[in-house]
Amino acid sequence: MTQTDYKVDICIIGAGSAGLSVASGAAQLGRSVVLFEANEMGGDCLNLGCVPSKSLIAAGKAAYAQTSGEQYGIKPVSPKIDFGAVKAHIKGVIEQIAPVDSQERFEGLGCTVIREYAHFTDQHTIESDSARVRAKRFVIATGSRASVPPIPGLDQTPYLTNETIFEIDRLPEHLIIIGAGPIGFELGQAFRRLGSDVTIIDVSAPLGRNEPEHAKVLIEALEGEGVKFLAPAKTVSIKTKKYKTNSGVSVELEDGTQIDGSHLLVAAGRTPALEKLNLDAAGVNYDKKGIETDDTLRTSNPAIYAAGDIVKGMGGLTHAAGFHAGQLIKNFYFMPPLLGRFFAKATIDRMPAAIYSEPELAHIGFSEKEARKKFGEDIKAVSWEFDENDRAITERKTEGGIKIVATKKGKVLGASIVGEGAGEIIQMLSLAMASGVKISGLAQFISPYPTRTEIVKRAAGSWYTDTIFSDRTRKLAGILTKFQ
Repeated sequence: MTQTDYKVDICIIGAGSAGLSVASGAAQLGRSVVLFEANEMGGDCLNLGCVPSKSLIAAGKAAYAQTSGEQYGIKPVSPKIDFGAVKAHIKGVIEQIAPVDSQERFEGLGCTVIREYAHFTDQHTIESDSARVRAKRFVIATGSRASVPPIPGLDQTPYLTNETIFEIDRLPEHLIIIGAGPIGFELGQAFRRLGSDVTIIDVSAPLGRNEPEHAKVLIEALEGEGVKFLAPAKTVSIKTKKYKTNSGVSVELEDGTQIDGSHLLVAAGRTPALEKLNLDAAGVNYDKKGIETDDTLRTSNPAIYAAGDIVKGMGGLTHAAGFHAGQLIKNFYFMPPLLGRFFAKATIDRMPAAIYSEPELAHIGFSEKEARKKFGEDIKAVSWEFDENDRAITERKTEGGIKIVATKKGKVLGASIVGEGAGEIIQMLSLAMASGVKISGLAQFISPYPTRTEIVKRAAGSWYTDTIFSDRTRKLAGILTKFQ
């Protein structure tokens, strides 16, 4: 095949969240852009991850609502699940969002979109079957894929990942999930609500990096709905085994326990998609954990940058990939090279994350344990529970609460929220940390009544309880009263 030569301002490999955001920004600024994508436009998030999983969660939530209305005076009924219709709902959501990420839209912006695999041939050139591209800058944004642990027998047993779970033709009778992370929790609860038996297995304790009291709330909520946890527990073998009338799977644990199921979902984390890039030819340093970059996302080759899940230590967050893209555009086109020391940093130490189960679990920054390890006794943590929040009480959803961690001078270091709407509420803490708003500021905002977000104000206000209502303050108030 004859190759077409391109010489452009920027060349991007990968049309996921990071790649599309960089391409859109550069093209709308009048820059010449070549964008490579061999698979679906929109990447993992749109087609295989965030969008289909949240659509499935919505279906599960609707089913669960029919079984849990008794506390509101509504007689529970057993929902009838049409799994084909559930799949059609998921497909419809993807199709509604897809035009925003489509090849047609980006070609309309001025990008040259090439639907082929691409690789480096030297430090300044990328090639595919039909194209050879030299560019002023390159951005690698190929994302990540499901990580498959080296469990004996797994490679010989049919299993699902986030890339295939939404293609199954029948609702699992018993879904076994390897991995008690966000994917395991979200899909485990959703399938349980749709009628599947669900067992989640993990070699580590679930949600070990979260605030223990908040992790406990979420685990107990899923257990209350019938999800079974076997964690920490080491899986020693997996094999194919008939389950009732169909082919299934059998998982054996180190203690001899055997779990038989109809389907197996491997949700044991993500691994960077480094294959086929030929990074050695490009002079780019990397290892199995991803591409090494500085805090502006520049690699060991000064003309090549990385963004999104492919970056070492990234953590697999779509919104972090979008943040990376914004920082790159800012540095590429709005920061003169001579002012390089002022380049926008792409560090993600203040990046919020959420598990969209019910209740939700969201966190940002340091946990209390992490903060004490780093800052010693120069920190203070305050909490407030949803059972003291009037909106939560009216909705009969009072489980969970908030914890805010800050220095003793009030600088917010991190926060954790578990409860209805935690993924929405955490944004206030994200804004505070990004803008330098201290505990005092969080205690002063006016919250409409009744809202769940008021819990932020109440927790921040409790920071000052001991001071305001101390004996010394009471005496001062008494003295000042005499002059009124």
